[in-house]
Amino acid sequence: MKILIQQVTITDPSSPFNGTKQDVLIESGIIKDIQPAISAEADKIITGSQLHLSPGWVDVFAHFADPGYEFKETLETGARAAAAGGYTDVFVIPNTKPVVDSKTQAEYISQKSRSLPVNVHPIGAISKGAEGKDLAEMYDMRTSGAVAFSDGLNPIQSAGLLLKALQYVKAFEGTIIQIPDDKSVGANGLMHEGIVSTRLGLPGKPMMAEELQVARDIKLVRYSDSKLHFTGVSAPKSLEYIRRAKDAGLAVTCSVTPYHLFFTDEDLMEYDTNLKVYPPLRTKSDVEILRQAVLDGTIDCIASHHLPHEYDSKVLEFEYAKYGMTGLETSYSAIKTILPALTESRWVELVSINPRKIFGLECPVINKEAQACFTLFEPGVPVTFTTASFRSKSKNSAFTGKTLNGAVKGIINKETLILN
Repeated sequence: MKILIQQVTITDPSSPFNGTKQDVLIESGIIKDIQPAISAEADKIITGSQLHLSPGWVDVFAHFADPGYEFKETLETGARAAAAGGYTDVFVIPNTKPVVDSKTQAEYISQKSRSLPVNVHPIGAISKGAEGKDLAEMYDMRTSGAVAFSDGLNPIQSAGLLLKALQYVKAFEGTIIQIPDDKSVGANGLMHEGIVSTRLGLPGKPMMAEELQVARDIKLVRYSDSKLHFTGVSAPKSLEYIRRAKDAGLAVTCSVTPYHLFFTDEDLMEYDTNLKVYPPLRTKSDVEILRQAVLDGTIDCIASHHLPHEYDSKVLEFEYAKYGMTGLETSYSAIKTILPALTESRWVELVSINPRKIFGLECPVINKEAQACFTLFEPGVPVTFTTASFRSKSKNSAFTGKTLNGAVKGIINKETLILN
């Protein structure tokens, strides 16, 4: 298939064409030519007033619920949602049934991913059954395609077990991913502990639960000299600890979710169960600090924390609703709307360059004769999200009905073009 992209702004720090407007000709998944103007026959010509092209985007924390919970999402529907959101690569968490804690389970995802337009990378469980007791066979999973290790939605509570895991993955330069949360603090909390939780009469979870875990885990990284990535960071104090760890030369990185930047605990006044997320939404002043950390480079990546749920898990009393919302399709637009000061090159750093560096994936470069693994997007184009427009099997999004800035045009990956 021949694809001609006309007058596209190239956003790729490694490309000799970075920051310039070019025509790009792609044939059978390979860039054949890049010129200010190309006149060639093509099966598909792509144009747009604000078209940008960047290396394919990577999401470092999503749930595709397959195997075991296919009524929420499957690898196929998850890949469709990822492509619609501009992602060519997605790391999927191991909280499936059975848990991805063995070579066989990691292989199931790696093999199935081959026929999908998006590269789906399994995250292997740190502990057997993601129960936080005994180490899983991480080396075997690594050889079967596991890109990182995490117990996903069950952050490791035992310092001893996490230390063992950090020491174990050093042998193959592996990285551990943790949602920072000490589950023993505010165990029954349904939202951020503060004025709003008191007003709503909902049990709160103190921010200290996150801060304690970040402080402890950084100490373990210092001791083991290993690599750790915090995801879903939402507390200003956590960012302070992470900054200090980086200054001390530790291999500590972090990501934030779009919804933690977009919404605050005040948005829960209507008891919208789509905003019941984990970790909980924070106060306005906390969110302001998070946004600043995205702009100043403290935060390394954006993680969608795509957690699909069927209707019955969300449309019920707040107390009983499951945690999480879908996020792959709305990530870019949400961030562009809430952070208009964010440049395109910084966005590409957050979702393409940094995740690949941290987790050791090869970074595609926009140059002649390079393999095409790219995302097309239009920064200033408005987009309205409706229930019908979501490609995910689940529709639990707090962005439904909202018009946001910044549209994803599509992806080119594995010799396949997918346009929205």
